[in-house]
Amino acid sequence: MTTEPQTPPPCRACTDRPPLDFEFSMAFQPIIDVRSREIFACEALVRGTDGSGAAAILAQVTDENRYQFDQACRVKAVELAARLDIPGYVSINFLPNAVYEPATCIRATLEAAKRHNFPPERLLFEVTEGEQVTDHAHLKSILGEYTRRGFKTAIDDFGAGYSGLNLLAEFQPDIIKLDMALLRNIDRDPVRQAIVRGILGVCQTLNIEVIAEGVETSEELAFLRSIGIYLIQGYLLARPAFEHVPDINWTAIADE
Repeated sequence: MTTEPQTPPPCRACTDRPPLDFEFSMAFQPIIDVRSREIFACEALVRGTDGSGAAAILAQVTDENRYQFDQACRVKAVELAARLDIPGYVSINFLPNAVYEPATCIRATLEAAKRHNFPPERLLFEVTEGEQVTDHAHLKSILGEYTRRGFKTAIDDFGAGYSGLNLLAEFQPDIIKLDMALLRNIDRDPVRQAIVRGILGVCQTLNIEVIAEGVETSEELAFLRSIGIYLIQGYLLARPAFEHVPDINWTAIADE
């Protein structure tokens, strides 16, 4: 008989640091399964409280408040996801350099999920490959703890960052998200096609799902579908919407 992991007590980083001195909110961008024409997940994206872009908010994140910001992002994403009754998973970007002890630092996220009646098994945590992680063992322990608790994990912007396949060799998430630069005009770029086919083959062997992000044209979408990539995120299907789930451009998904 298995038991649910217990919520750990707060660590000192949770209790000794002051709250953030700035506010922010979230926009949501869907990830669509084009086979079933359903929302697989919605990614939570930082925005100003007036709906403005993330740059002004992220510019206020420092080494001193990085932990508080990471925690506040998780709580805000869960709160809004519950209020909007978002379907599928809710994808939350996390800062691995801000997580001290994964078992204890998940406390605020679990409490927010309980408070807002949001199923924790529908949380998906993304770490961007572009985040320069110096302690890969620490990141592996974070992903391992999240997996143990039943969360989905993903490497975002795959193909754009510091580590590439070396990162994947050390730990295997549930999902990788192919970076948009790797997919731009892929329908007419044999080099990008070969690279993406190779990554897809590796992921299929490792039982890792692949999401194509930043898809902007019907030609890109058609090629991706032709090689077996069916989880799609990008302006072609839906732009991020401030504090709500946007309408989906279902007409862009042609019947196979």
